[in-house]
Amino acid sequence: MTSKQRVVVIGGGLAGLRLAARLTASASDSAPDVTVLGEETHAPYNRVLLAEVLAGRYAPEVTALPDPGPTLRRGVRAVRVDRAERGVHCDDGSVERYDTLVLATGSNPVLPPLRGLFAPDGRELPDGVHAFRTMDDCLALAAAVRPGVRAVVIGGGLLGVSAARALAARGAQVVLAQQAERLMERQLDADASTLLHAHLSTLGVEIHTHCRVRGLTTAPHADRRPVTGVELADGYRLDADLVVLACGVRPRVGLAQAAGIEVRKGVVVDDRLRTSDPHVHAIGDCAEHAGRVYGLAGPALEQAEALAALLTATPDAPAGPAHAAHHAPYTGTRALTRLTLTTEGTGHFDLAAFGEPTALPGDDVVRLADATRRTYRKVVVRGDRLVGGVLLGELSTVGALARTWEGDESLHDLFHLLTDDGGH
Repeated sequence: MTSKQRVVVIGGGLAGLRLAARLTASASDSAPDVTVLGEETHAPYNRVLLAEVLAGRYAPEVTALPDPGPTLRRGVRAVRVDRAERGVHCDDGSVERYDTLVLATGSNPVLPPLRGLFAPDGRELPDGVHAFRTMDDCLALAAAVRPGVRAVVIGGGLLGVSAARALAARGAQVVLAQQAERLMERQLDADASTLLHAHLSTLGVEIHTHCRVRGLTTAPHADRRPVTGVELADGYRLDADLVVLACGVRPRVGLAQAAGIEVRKGVVVDDRLRTSDPHVHAIGDCAEHAGRVYGLAGPALEQAEALAALLTATPDAPAGPAHAAHHAPYTGTRALTRLTLTTEGTGHFDLAAFGEPTALPGDDVVRLADATRRTYRKVVVRGDRLVGGVLLGELSTVGALARTWEGDESLHDLFHLLTDDGGH
């Protein structure tokens, strides 16, 4: 990168701030001028920890990310990208010029097409209905929940499970409605999902699978619509004071789409994380690489690191294996999903999943289960390669398993990797 290139990053989340930190780490005169546009007014925070804030285990300030200083323009929303002039137009009337633009716009919660979700002439959610994506969402939910409140969580994926556990920890009467046949079906096999179901049930969470929500009921009010219940497709009605929409997320691609940048599921990027415009890159939840949108913190951070290395590479740098590895193209991330469910009186219930947890014909499957210790370990082996696994309860072996899987290494001693005692 030549002297004082102007890099503008749209998005002040994990990916955008990690990229900015790496680009500004150098004290050299050739370090780029970096500006991050973050539309939230809160100090930057780690979204992964929001469930712990909702559960009351962490104060909001515990989730804070390192202060990026003047690099971050907080509370400023990008409204238009002008690729011809290489400028980002903001809602406060300012224009940020760039040599390189990075889209780190993240994702939006999916709002399902439920009857009664919106009034005919508006886009405001009824009182008591919350998405669960931002710190504002989390704080609004925390303010509304109290012991005995009736809460319905719509969605049984990672987000829905986290929200249901957190609300139960605050004393709410929680019902979780999942349209699929089991909880966290994308990450867990049937046995692991059954164990998770049992754990949430011990916390008092009432779980309905194969359950499609049709609409919401609200009470008439002069200037607001407080939610009163959730209607299911079979006609059954659940009373509700709170409803949490945890139906997944969708990449935020509006800015890219309006600017004429290629978008499919997300903003399409190549192995250098470039979009269809070579002056524009994309990372994190909004980026689609090799047909995949990850939507997880680990891949977002890995993409930020990779892009920082690529943007700071110099043409006259020395050749060699170390240099090539440092500035290597991004080829994808092997993402591990990890969740810790900590609740008063029941201790930890840890969960980790990676790769392909469901075996194909010809695969070998190894399971270790301990009902007394409430642990479950399953790995799927294809040939001499570990291709996926699920662990619940004790996760002391997850590091070794994940490293073997991520490195696509040949298996020499699977039992050693699966057990705490090294296989003895």
